[in-house]
Amino acid sequence: MSLTLAEPVVHEEVIQKSRFIAKAAPAASEEEALAFLAAHREPEATHNCYAYKVGPLYRFSDDGEPAGTAGKPILHAIEAQGLDRVVVLVVRYFGGVKLGAGGLVRAYGGVAAEALRRGRKVPLVKRVPLAFRVPFAEVGRVHALLRQWGYGAEEVYLPEGVAFRLELPEKEREAFLKALQDATRGRAAEG
Repeated sequence: MSLTLAEPVVHEEVIQKSRFIAKAAPAASEEEALAFLAAHREPEATHNCYAYKVGPLYRFSDDGEPAGTAGKPILHAIEAQGLDRVVVLVVRYFGGVKLGAGGLVRAYGGVAAEALRRGRKVPLVKRVPLAFRVPFAEVGRVHALLRQWGYGAEEVYLPEGVAFRLELPEKEREAFLKALQDATRGRAAEG
């Protein structure tokens, strides 16, 4: 079973006078990972190196460091801890001492790994889509049911009622569908 971070985490170290700041966070999609990177990069820093893994998608960047010395070690730190849907940004403020290729690999990978170790991990819950329609008379009951289960849903108003779309944990799908049918007296139609 894969794990992900429960919340963002930050870890900072000074290595040979350079300041390394690792910022890690859960990312449910590639767009979310890119948004995190855009929001947390530090333009005044010497380098903003990163890696993320979201299912089969992954990307990394050395941001001006020698090829393979920053982004790949960060990605390796993510994979070595069995994490998925995670983004890690490591910001470096150069302190005047060159670390060499091996030193950079150890610094970037080590700071990223330590940040991930310090973060609280949770099991990755597989989510599945669900779409259904209900007549207007049942919309209030559906809203109450969604609040009760803690789900948010997209709504589209149609001439005959409302179409709902949401994602929910796979293990809860059947129980939610039964509760939906009970709440709407069998008037909810899947699809």
